[in-house]
Amino acid sequence: MSFLLPKTRRQILQQSAIGFGGLAMQALLAGEATSENPLIARQPHFKPRAKRIVFLFMKGGPSHVDTFDPKPLLDRDHGKPLPFAGPKVTFAKQGNLLRSPWKFQQHGDSGLPVSELFPQIAKQSDKLCVLRSVHGTNPAHGAAALKLHTGAEQLVRPSFGSWITYGLGTENQNLPGFITICPTLAHGGVNNWGSAFLPSHCQGTPIGNASLPATQANVKYIDNPHLSLQQQREQIDLIRNLSQPFQESTDAQEALDSRLNSFELAFRMQTAMPEIQDLSQETTTTRSLYGIDDAVTEDFGRQCLMARRFLERDVRFVQVTHSDSFVQWDQHSNLYQGHTKNAAEVDRPIAGLLQDLESRGLLEDTLVLWGGEFGRTPTSQGNNGRDHNPHGFTMWMAGGGVKGGFAYGATDDYGYYAAENKMHVHDLHATILHLLGLNHQRLTYRYAGRDFRLTDVAGVVAKDILA
Repeated sequence: MSFLLPKTRRQILQQSAIGFGGLAMQALLAGEATSENPLIARQPHFKPRAKRIVFLFMKGGPSHVDTFDPKPLLDRDHGKPLPFAGPKVTFAKQGNLLRSPWKFQQHGDSGLPVSELFPQIAKQSDKLCVLRSVHGTNPAHGAAALKLHTGAEQLVRPSFGSWITYGLGTENQNLPGFITICPTLAHGGVNNWGSAFLPSHCQGTPIGNASLPATQANVKYIDNPHLSLQQQREQIDLIRNLSQPFQESTDAQEALDSRLNSFELAFRMQTAMPEIQDLSQETTTTRSLYGIDDAVTEDFGRQCLMARRFLERDVRFVQVTHSDSFVQWDQHSNLYQGHTKNAAEVDRPIAGLLQDLESRGLLEDTLVLWGGEFGRTPTSQGNNGRDHNPHGFTMWMAGGGVKGGFAYGATDDYGYYAAENKMHVHDLHATILHLLGLNHQRLTYRYAGRDFRLTDVAGVVAKDILA
């Protein structure tokens, strides 16, 4: 008995040239790429407010009640027990209420309150859309980080940078569509920027990691000391020719195409990447704006300036992580010392990034997202620390079609639980996709017999924050 192998897409196109024009038109109407390059820019579902996104990830969980969510009753009732029931499951033992050691002040025309921890970001307050009611479910760093990055806390799922790259592709074919600068290797590690079951070209390209200074954050092996560009070109062409029979006769076509396209992208990156990472091309004024002239802000400033250079070259998704080798903002003790140090390292670079994007006309269609995997409790650990709090915390956005100088949602009077206009992580993801012109319910990928999406079976767009 003999079996006929199913025809591949390549074979069908080769044998059905008369219908090729119809197939091309169908692909165009569906917003799909007709090129062999899977990263080619794709049409969004509807007109986007933002074309690209930069995520400033504060690893470890910055305290919302000490940064962007002032709580007067927390000051008044300092030292008293929490006047309502706390969650059944907590990460560590908690004490009584702990007031913030930092004062809040209103800033800008909007009067948005910002803690004295961030004097430079406060000057940009009219650009900020502060989301005070974000919430998740898990108080552990690993699960919460995975939830924020992938929408799932227990299973390996594609990161939201990968979903965005899958949905929109990239407008610069010489660079990856998704770049993560100095990512943390802890608490989810590569899964936080991985593509899981999405095509491999959607995964993030890491530059350095959190254990290395930003001066060492480079793409490895970007220069080939053994082969010239012409020899490398001939080598890739040979590999493609040798693989063609396997692509046409097996089910491995997609995997082979992805591998070959990764070779092609790596080849093109050799000329594009070194120029982007050469910050000496920037003026002294610009370098100073990002704090590269100060030992305290130099490291994160370099990351933010590098991010701007990728964004202006139309990389779709750029992540910048503020972390040491473990959990930078995780102040279970030494809250005052730790948050003071961390805020000083990021305040000037982030304010510089916002100012620079605006001056270059990029902020209007670039979505800036800031935050950590959760917030911290209004109750104390010891006399100078706070526990993990996924039940209500703050993130903020800027640019990219959101209202500036605006606060959305609220936690309770002490800052423990999201209480008003609650925004679950799925809602956050749905809103980000909406700003980029993607309907989160339509952005699906079929795998293992079911259709998956970033927001699973949930997600509501927070339309009140749209400009």
